[in-house]
Amino acid sequence: MNDYAAARLAMVDRQVRPSDVTAYPIIAALLDVPRELFVPDAMKPIAYAGEHLPLGERRVLLDPWSFSKLIETVGIHRSDLVLDVGSGLGYSAAIIARLAEAVIALEEDPGMAAAAEETLGRIGADNAVVHAGRLADGAPEHGPYDVILIEGGVEEVPAALTDQLKEGGRIAAIFSDGTFGQGRFGIKSGGVVAWRRVFDSTAPILPGFEKAKTFEF
Repeated sequence: MNDYAAARLAMVDRQVRPSDVTAYPIIAALLDVPRELFVPDAMKPIAYAGEHLPLGERRVLLDPWSFSKLIETVGIHRSDLVLDVGSGLGYSAAIIARLAEAVIALEEDPGMAAAAEETLGRIGADNAVVHAGRLADGAPEHGPYDVILIEGGVEEVPAALTDQLKEGGRIAAIFSDGTFGQGRFGIKSGGVVAWRRVFDSTAPILPGFEKAKTFEF
């Protein structure tokens, strides 16, 4: 029988703290939320592994290191409304719910959205709302948002999504280019998001987050 509490502690001590993520609210949330409830049954024994876990085509649960760095980078406050793009089975939303005033868990796969809603309810994440819809479209009816987190790789972030970020709002995503990638942090100022690199990571490109194709004559 798996000792998931020990696995959570090992995840924090061996993957998260060594990456300089030490903020108490983040550590407490990572230790408290049962990650094994938010992965497919066959993956429960490796729920705390230091790698992305596949959820479907081009969809993953981000590895604990990359996810915790995104969370730390964007600096979630108790007063924040957060849009969690590509929430999958709900783990990221469960963590964010411990840090923010409320989180909108956006998921376009109906099965994953339904599972996320059920599990988030089971653990008492009452300030997490699952919204089923296309990831690249965001969830404008619930915004604007103080923070947007993107749970997967991007080549570019659609304007429809950044339009839902408040002026002065923060956004974080993993910009991927094949085997290379960067975790980047952005702040919206004057209606434009200025990005900067924070750490190296990569993830599969989410549907709708590819670069627009250009035609040459």
